[in-house]
Amino acid sequence: MSFFKRRKDVRNQYGWFGNYSSWEALTSVSGGYESGNILDITKKALLKVKNGQAVYERDSVLFDKKIYPHAVISALLYTAIECDKALNVIDFGGSLGSTYFQVRDLIPAGVNIHWSVVEQENYVRCGQQSFEDEILKFHFTILESLASKRADVLLLSSVLQYLEKPHEFLLEIMKYDFKYIIVDRTAFINDNQPDRLTLQIVPPEIYEARYPAWFFNEEKFLGYFQDYEIKTQFVSYVEGEQEMEIDHVKAGYDKGFFFVKK
Repeated sequence: MSFFKRRKDVRNQYGWFGNYSSWEALTSVSGGYESGNILDITKKALLKVKNGQAVYERDSVLFDKKIYPHAVISALLYTAIECDKALNVIDFGGSLGSTYFQVRDLIPAGVNIHWSVVEQENYVRCGQQSFEDEILKFHFTILESLASKRADVLLLSSVLQYLEKPHEFLLEIMKYDFKYIIVDRTAFINDNQPDRLTLQIVPPEIYEARYPAWFFNEEKFLGYFQDYEIKTQFVSYVEGEQEMEIDHVKAGYDKGFFFVKK
């Protein structure tokens, strides 16, 4: 067998697979973000960013050159101007503050930032212990975060597709009446097909993990945002996410939206 063939076979082991009927059908073959090794790897990487030993972290991987999510930064600056130089963000599923550390150097010093990450319990405990400061905070629920400080912006970056019941969550967040909602790096299915539930297998050079991952029907997804104007929509800034394969066939794409309350 040639070296090229071996490399191709190895590569084909990772990515998105299947069309599962239910979340429960995947639980026996997948784990999730609850895995302790993912938290430990992410913590070590982000501590290096926080302490100036690394430039940029994404999905626990360190980079020597920062790649900026310019569409997200533009939306954040828009909201800061509209809110009198105040940027109050709830970053739902924001890990240990990855997006905050990624964008903070492009937010002008004159903007008053409050950035609240809402995450799983183990991430919140770790964040409060190792990353929290006067700007970056960690909370267990959106309600807890709102009780601490009212937020204008809800940021949902690469999180909705990893929720067991994303449609119930979308209905829930509409009750909070956020002025602005930023959806980033969210997976959609091609050709107006129904939502598809897949198994995502992560390459081991990132970390060893497999978990359920949705691809959404974009038209159905946008139906939740009838009370919002789509200020802009944009493709993922991450290389390879503009077109995504399921079972090694191009079947989806990552995309984002900036919604402004009508």
